Amino acid sequence: MQIIAQHGDIFIILACLFGFFMAWGVGANDVANAMGTSVGSKAITIKQAIIIAVIFEFLGAWLAGGEVTATIRGGMLDPALLEANPQLLVYGMLSALLAAGIWLMIASARGWPVSTTHSIVGAIVGFGAVGLGVEAVAWSRVGTIASSWVISPLLAGTIGFVLFKSVQYLIFENKDPFAAAKRYVPGYVFLVGFIVSMVTLTKGLTHVGLDLSFGQSFLLSILIGIVIMGVGVVMQRRIKYVQSASDHFGYANVERVFGVLMIFTACAMAFAHGSNDVANAVGPLAAVISVVRSDGVIDSSALVPWWVLVLGGGGIVFGLVTYGHKVIATVGTGITELTPSRGFAATLAAATTVVLASGTGLPISTTHTLVGAILGVGLARGMAALNLRVIGTIVMSWLITLPAGAGLAIVFFFMFKGMFG
Repeated sequence: MQIIAQHGDIFIILACLFGFFMAWGVGANDVANAMGTSVGSKAITIKQAIIIAVIFEFLGAWLAGGEVTATIRGGMLDPALLEANPQLLVYGMLSALLAAGIWLMIASARGWPVSTTHSIVGAIVGFGAVGLGVEAVAWSRVGTIASSWVISPLLAGTIGFVLFKSVQYLIFENKDPFAAAKRYVPGYVFLVGFIVSMVTLTKGLTHVGLDLSFGQSFLLSILIGIVIMGVGVVMQRRIKYVQSASDHFGYANVERVFGVLMIFTACAMAFAHGSNDVANAVGPLAAVISVVRSDGVIDSSALVPWWVLVLGGGGIVFGLVTYGHKVIATVGTGITELTPSRGFAATLAAATTVVLASGTGLPISTTHTLVGAILGVGLARGMAALNLRVIGTIVMSWLITLPAGAGLAIVFFFMFKGMFG
């Protein structure tokens, strides 16, 4: 208790700095892969991707970021074992933020789309097991999160496969693909608006004073979906059929219609990502603030201050703008050749999986989800459509992430312990 009273302000300043650094890593690595499909399919430019991400990542983090933050902050370690020495939790959370931030910086420089969730969970488990004792870690919770690393890419891959098959059947195999695209694409736009609105309203907005029942959320989500569909129809009407000698079936015109849809799925993915992955940066930061402000009382259910979510959202945006282009290239063009129709199926599948997980409070990996969705879409076209060498490199970087986060966190934990006593 004395250490926290003596160094409380320093702990909060360090937590804010490291939290911002970690959020920068989330932006440089994770947001980049969230936007990779849109840029890789040439539906939007990298400049437009950054503008969309700035707005919707920030909104997702601020409006719907509270649910998962509680899991990262209080669900990984047993608070009862830390009551006598709350400063150990502070050292641990600081070291977890710094360790995960450094690993994300290394991975982003190499263009590897690694998991920020992996990084921070590995770091927390690492310092918990070595610094506090193996019994301090809530292994059942870790097991649940670990299972989501397998479930989320499988689920997203399955949804992506089914969505792209539906696009092939309804549109590309139609006698007039362009007319079919104009007929069915508004329905897909409605789906995007409805899914993201539904999960956000049912789970995300209690901390901004909007507490709706399931029925109210359902009706409001249908309304939002219809409004977004209306915007999509207006944008779609501007697309005119262009005759081309090299495009007998009019597929290029169909892809232009899907280009409009990709703008909506890019917004959905950015919002979904902000709601799920801001927790990785601000969860440990919120834990430090909570312990310091309550003079050493560990309360895993303490509310996250609004400015912490703003700090996390700001760091994410800064990371994308300054360093996101390398991972965008890997995800957008490295795994399989993407067109707007393929990119749409992958992005909507990933966004659906992420918002569902965010709604249930399960901190899944957006990276695993999106890569799984892209693989599902690639498989819908056959095994030859996939670049297995790039996939192998990505999987290798995933396997390194957990031990790298844990190892760095252990080093920093003992460093802070030595510095502050």
